[in-house]
Amino acid sequence: MREGFLSTDELLFLKKEKNSLNNALTTLGGFTLPGDDLAKLRSAIDQLDELFLIVAAGEFNAGKSALINALLGERVLEEGVTPTTARVTLLRWGETYSQTVIDDGFAIVTHPLPLLKELNMVDSPGTNAINRNHERLTSEYIPRSDLVLFVTSADRPMTQSERVFLENILTWGKKVTLVVNKVDILDGEPAVEQVRDFVSSNAEMILGYKPEIFMVSARLAQKAQQIADPNEAARSRQDSGIEELERFITETLDDKARLELKLRNPIGVAAHLEQTASSAVELQVKDMQQDSALTAELENTITQYDKTLREEIPPRLAEVENIMINFENRGHDFFDRTMKLTNIFNLAKTEKIKAQFQEEVQGDVSGAIDKKVRGMIDWMVDKDLNTWYQVAGALEQRQAQSQKELPSSKSPQAARRQELIDNVSQTISLIVNRYDRKQEAEQLGDYVQESVAQTALFGIGALGVGAMVATVLTTKALDVTGIVTAGTLAVLGFFVIPYKRKQAKEDFAKKMAELRTTLNETLSNTFNKEADSAVKRLQENIAPYVQYVNDEQSRLQSSCTTLQGLQDELKALDSEIRQLVA
Repeated sequence: MREGFLSTDELLFLKKEKNSLNNALTTLGGFTLPGDDLAKLRSAIDQLDELFLIVAAGEFNAGKSALINALLGERVLEEGVTPTTARVTLLRWGETYSQTVIDDGFAIVTHPLPLLKELNMVDSPGTNAINRNHERLTSEYIPRSDLVLFVTSADRPMTQSERVFLENILTWGKKVTLVVNKVDILDGEPAVEQVRDFVSSNAEMILGYKPEIFMVSARLAQKAQQIADPNEAARSRQDSGIEELERFITETLDDKARLELKLRNPIGVAAHLEQTASSAVELQVKDMQQDSALTAELENTITQYDKTLREEIPPRLAEVENIMINFENRGHDFFDRTMKLTNIFNLAKTEKIKAQFQEEVQGDVSGAIDKKVRGMIDWMVDKDLNTWYQVAGALEQRQAQSQKELPSSKSPQAARRQELIDNVSQTISLIVNRYDRKQEAEQLGDYVQESVAQTALFGIGALGVGAMVATVLTTKALDVTGIVTAGTLAVLGFFVIPYKRKQAKEDFAKKMAELRTTLNETLSNTFNKEADSAVKRLQENIAPYVQYVNDEQSRLQSSCTTLQGLQDELKALDSEIRQLVA
């Protein structure tokens, strides 16, 4: 499209479109697109500066080369019943005929024909040729076209492979005009109309609109060129249907129509790439939703684990508290039974009282507490191991699901996600497999014992209750020897012993309160600290995966916003084109 032939408004829009499309090219470059699709858009943008381009496409032996020769009025291209067109051939105007083979897939032919001053034409290899490279060349050149002349043969119109290829063309947003060639083999006008209707209905279902359809016989058109009588030649050419197609190309497709198709061509290519990128992002979003659900499940598992620990630690510590309360109650009962006048002489025998206290009151308090604490340790270790199993199982399930749903995904994002799942899953599996329950319990037991020992109460495993009570008895409660020798039984019975018993119980209660409080706080802090550590260890192991999922969700949301913005911009450009050529 030469700028010298454009109006000021058209020229300004062309520059705007180029700028927008180059920005779109940069934007789409940030997405993983198949093959050389970005090169196709770049080529389509460059095509804006070229003549209107018509690409003839269709299956081999549909007569594409013969059709172009008939339109040009000369036998410019080689024809045959076999897939003779082995490369894309670009026809353009030149002062003399020439053919230049650029490479195995592309050639340029020049010819001094008037039509080629207005447009360029491309003859393409057949889409179902034995040589699959022919189909690839055709498919790669379609995005560059401004108009596709889709040629089908009257003896086998709209085959399944042709319908598939039309769908492919449609994805690139191309204007398609259908040509049914070889209509001379059909038996009369009813047969021609029947084929026309069949092609029209099938094409409309695929394209979503009724395309122009031209019933042509390239053979009759070329034969007319060889007839000496001008009138007979004209009738033969008219009977071939080629003149109607010529008028469509030269008159119906006037400057405005060609300009519209030319301007819309790269927009269709960009829209195709945007849709391809959006489809890929949509798949990633759906895949990432499952990862997001998994991270939520893992975090919920850890949250519930943490909640369970916090809720169950106090009741389990209360069981230890109950042992101490029962112990204290037995102690008070012991003082009531022992510190009375009838037992005055035994009260002076400290060792006997201590032994009696240990037998009747203390008993195996330390063993009972130790058993409860050990039970808590076993409970916490089992809870920890079970939670690791849950996390490992969830990750393994997601890993298997991902490999099943996206087995061929090679995107960097998918590879990174798979790497993280593998790493986290392997790390957790290693932890689970190496998890020595007995060792973990012993280590936690040592930690608890060390914490208790640091409170100067070590001995619940040998808790120094006996020693503490003995101190209470010997230093305050049983200092009655002098009173026994100096006082009377009445004084002892009514004043001294009740006072000493009350004093001993108060001191014992005070000491026991301190012991219970300190022991409870120590055990509570110790087990809660261990719970913090266990939860943190789980969180740290899944943190890289969780962070990746969060980052990917943000990236995908940004990608969706970017692509939606690009889609809106392309639609706005398309709308401006319609107004420009109206």
